[in-house]
Amino acid sequence: MTHLQRQITLYPLVLSLGISLMACAGDPMESGVDPFAPMVFKEGQTTLPKNPPNKDAIVPFYVSNNTVFKFAIDTSSIAIGTDGITRYTVVMTSPNGNQQIQFEGIRCDSMQWRLYGNYDGNKWQSNPLSTWNGIKDHTPNRYQAALAQGAFCNLNMQETNLKDIVKSLNPNGFTGGMKPSNSLGIVE
Repeated sequence: MTHLQRQITLYPLVLSLGISLMACAGDPMESGVDPFAPMVFKEGQTTLPKNPPNKDAIVPFYVSNNTVFKFAIDTSSIAIGTDGITRYTVVMTSPNGNQQIQFEGIRCDSMQWRLYGNYDGNKWQSNPLSTWNGIKDHTPNRYQAALAQGAFCNLNMQETNLKDIVKSLNPNGFTGGMKPSNSLGIVE
């Protein structure tokens, strides 16, 4: 058999194999889902908490050796959204005892955070200029990075089990990518 004859015999076989594979793939326009289309993020509705942080549900967590602030999260405020956002109330305490309380959200898919509002005085104030910001890992007050790395995210996927999140926040075992200690860097 000559080279030309082998090519002519293989041509119909290769053509039928190609048509069969295309038939298996299906038409993405027919199913309505284009697997190559970029995913578009659509944020769900966010409402600020109605109450101040629940003192019985506040759990401290370690952030870094470089911060003098203490950080804690109200575990009763953690909401795992179907939109891929984990929302929570964080309590930050300065060395002189002043507190700042914020309601925020973290997106694991893009490693971003958003400030929805502050608890000031006796009521929640929404943040009208709220936007998504990148989570910074190399800053002293890197508490969003600590929460994302230590509890809310599993690589770039949202942790969807609230019990696992609360268990991860255990001050004796929480790492957030760092060695567990208190906010002054002292291992307890």
